[in-house]
Amino acid sequence: MRTKIFKWLIGVNVGVVILGFLFTPLMWLLIVSLPLLLIALYDSQQEKHAILRNFPLVGRARWIIEDIRPFIQQYIIEPDTGGAPISRMFRSIAYQRAKNSRDTIPFGTQIDTYKTGYEWIGHSLSALSISEMEELPRVHIGGKHCSQPYSASILNISAMSFGSLSKPALLALNKGASDGGFYHNTGEGGVSPYHLEHSAAVVWQIGTGYFGCRNDEGSFDADKFASQAKHDNIKMIEIKLSQGAKPGHGGILPANKNTIEIAEIRGVEPGTQVDSPPAHSAFDSPIGLIKFVQQLRELSGGKPIGFKLAIGRRSEFMAICKAMVELGITPDFVTVDGGEGGTGAAPLEYSNSIGSPLREALAFVDDCLVGFGLRDEVKVIASGKIISGFHLVKNLALGADICNSARGMMLALGCVQSLSCNTNECPTGVATQNPELSKGLVAKDKAVRVKQFQHKTVQATLDIVSSAGLKAPCNLNRTHIFRRVSQEQVKRYDEIFPHMEIGGFLTDKVPSKYEIDFAEADASTFTPKNTLSNINEEVKTLC
Repeated sequence: MRTKIFKWLIGVNVGVVILGFLFTPLMWLLIVSLPLLLIALYDSQQEKHAILRNFPLVGRARWIIEDIRPFIQQYIIEPDTGGAPISRMFRSIAYQRAKNSRDTIPFGTQIDTYKTGYEWIGHSLSALSISEMEELPRVHIGGKHCSQPYSASILNISAMSFGSLSKPALLALNKGASDGGFYHNTGEGGVSPYHLEHSAAVVWQIGTGYFGCRNDEGSFDADKFASQAKHDNIKMIEIKLSQGAKPGHGGILPANKNTIEIAEIRGVEPGTQVDSPPAHSAFDSPIGLIKFVQQLRELSGGKPIGFKLAIGRRSEFMAICKAMVELGITPDFVTVDGGEGGTGAAPLEYSNSIGSPLREALAFVDDCLVGFGLRDEVKVIASGKIISGFHLVKNLALGADICNSARGMMLALGCVQSLSCNTNECPTGVATQNPELSKGLVAKDKAVRVKQFQHKTVQATLDIVSSAGLKAPCNLNRTHIFRRVSQEQVKRYDEIFPHMEIGGFLTDKVPSKYEIDFAEADASTFTPKNTLSNINEEVKTLC
């Protein structure tokens, strides 16, 4: 819409210049006043908008102000520590690192360090220099059932589909990942040619729509999966159970983004809105999920298989862990997505009020895997609003092995947080399928920025880790991070999220904070079993 307005204004200005040479001042007056008069007459008679009917023409100023309000806030009013969902401070650091510009700040922090919620890492008097640390960290992903393990960077590109992002954006991300040695997650939209263009390591995400491996009815097609999964560039496969932007809600591809090319890749009808189902049809229980993991591992030739989820009902993840123990089969990784949202377009209620925030979810998942004695086999990946080195450090300390970033990578591409991802009118060409807008994004240039952002953010992470006297990020734990929980009290992460005893859930000493969740968890069903029995008893009583 804004693009059309911009073009219309250019046309009007050109027309005015031409008319200025042809008409007298009196004609000028008519040219300006007559259209305004006609608009005012129309407004006074229309019946849809009360403000326009009561205040003809003048009422339209409200719409104009509403349309430009985000730009006024972002470019004129917004402070460095303000701005949502990503503050200007973190947007700036992403831009600076992507451009390899100076990323230091003068005169101390602008953050209120006495505000409840402020967090920091405790440095060490035996701090190390970068040269004393271990080599650039890589994380081995692949448990005992995996025959083709993958060595991953600690920061990678999170799931963003072709459809949500433009072709040039994907090409830039893929080239940056290839040159920088980190992986590129496809998102649930399937593997496009642009995810394979530059031979980057690719994580193929499979959602409830099974795009790229679906039959005509929309169900999982094992043969199509096996054919695609054996591609050399595909290093891991991730089953998407839910995502932080809209947990419990299927993905949405608006009709105006569903081009012929995208529809062909996904195996759907072009020009239609594509709504992924909220749940999988290939399985309907924790045991079914773990068997599906093993099926994909075999079909892919032994590549690492994992799943991604936002934590909702905690008993459900415990039920999945019970299924792992019962079957003796584990995924190679679990990606934990924060319920605070992500790049995906979502209803407001889902972004604001559904799903566990990343920190609580991450600590819980780590506790479960430790408690069931599974942690050595399963790597944990954190995803959710990760922009700076300290964001990585916090998540690694809580239990993550590596981190994924979507919005950070979008900022590296040039995203200006115009909040138009769901309109197909992204002004920077990142989140649009409009060729007139996407042509503005030059993939070759932005690929360098993606690589630099990732590299400098990892270096910042290592710098922080060395300041804590540690030789590698894997040495971080919950004792290293502090949070102001009130004006009078500061707690370490291990006090807020106490460490779980290894194998604690395999004994009769289940921690009290997890007793209810553990009792509700049943490997044969996602439905909490105590809740189910209570409902049945209530029904019997009513009958």
